[in-house]
Amino acid sequence: MRKMKMKIISISLALVFFLTSQGVTQSAKPAYPSMPPLEQYLMNRNTEIALARSSAPESIARDAEVLVFTRHGFETAVKGTNGFVCLVARSWSTNFDDPEFWNPKLRAPICYNAIAARSQVPETLKRTQLVLAGASPTQASNAVKAAIESKELPIAEPGSMSYMLSKDTYLSDQMGHWYPHLMFYVPQTDLKLWGAGLPGSPVMGFNFPDEHLTIFLIPLARWSDGKPSPSPSEGHSH
Repeated sequence: MRKMKMKIISISLALVFFLTSQGVTQSAKPAYPSMPPLEQYLMNRNTEIALARSSAPESIARDAEVLVFTRHGFETAVKGTNGFVCLVARSWSTNFDDPEFWNPKLRAPICYNAIAARSQVPETLKRTQLVLAGASPTQASNAVKAAIESKELPIAEPGSMSYMLSKDTYLSDQMGHWYPHLMFYVPQTDLKLWGAGLPGSPVMGFNFPDEHLTIFLIPLARWSDGKPSPSPSEGHSH
């Protein structure tokens, strides 16, 4: 069984963020070696709003701010009242060395609470600005790292979390929808303090040293509409 790894959707996500996929080696040949035409990443505005809102329960998403992706980057499509921010992350919210960094099919609906939005949304916007300006994954990685070191981009605050509960998520060609899950963002810490990755623990943990970030991921049993999802032990269809 291949090792699971976390992808950043905010990228970080903000990413998203975060996203998940089967582990791949850094030497793997990119499945998508360059950015395809921008049109392949665009969606109908109303469809994207609905998809973004499907990332969280309706009781949360209906009052959340919603961002949509345009030719000029993400913009506010719906003003919110509860502090949550929902959006559909694109492929550049994943790890910078991921072979699917340019996969135009990737759609990752995510809804951040107000605390997470303060750090994860700015990184998503930064990543998007960079790739639209023609940056390569390596250039984007270096620029994001520099922005964090200079404090242009903030690091995650305790209490930061997000929902990724949409049945229409498409995380990668390998993983498809994966499972509904929650993510918690904290300044980089010891994964063992959360019991992450230990036998029988439902918590997965991932460290991102360049971003001074730790993300904990907890799979859930139901999608945002309340319908059951197969558990990780049962497998999942794409």
